[in-house]
Amino acid sequence: MTTARDIMHRGAQWIPAHETLDRAAQLMRELNVGALPISDENERLCGIITDRDIVVGCVAMGHDPSRVTAGDMAKGTPCWIDANADVGDVLQEMEEHQIRRLPVIDDKRLVGMISEADLAENLTEDQLAEWVERVYARSATR
Repeated sequence: MTTARDIMHRGAQWIPAHETLDRAAQLMRELNVGALPISDENERLCGIITDRDIVVGCVAMGHDPSRVTAGDMAKGTPCWIDANADVGDVLQEMEEHQIRRLPVIDDKRLVGMISEADLAENLTEDQLAEWVERVYARSATR
């Protein structure tokens, strides 16, 4: 059985909810990633912020990214997957919630992230094509 741990990108890092969006953008640049999980004061997942969130939800709205926190941008209940979950469960979670990045949690700790690139590296062509069709076809109708 292939698990989330098998396909995830290791070395994911939190951005604390109290950190500003300019710091989040700097960390994304340093890590060469487009999304960061947001942690609360107990290092529990409370959201995810993307580079697009920063641009569209802050900068394009005329807000100052040095005054808006990652926590301000965290909306709703974040999705995540247990490190020992089967890859089928990973695909289902990403499809069901129309997300392209998924934090991987083990014993309440962030241990990695799964992105579309990770799926492309680890799935068969048929699995990937089926997932892309379901995720992007549903996205286009929304």
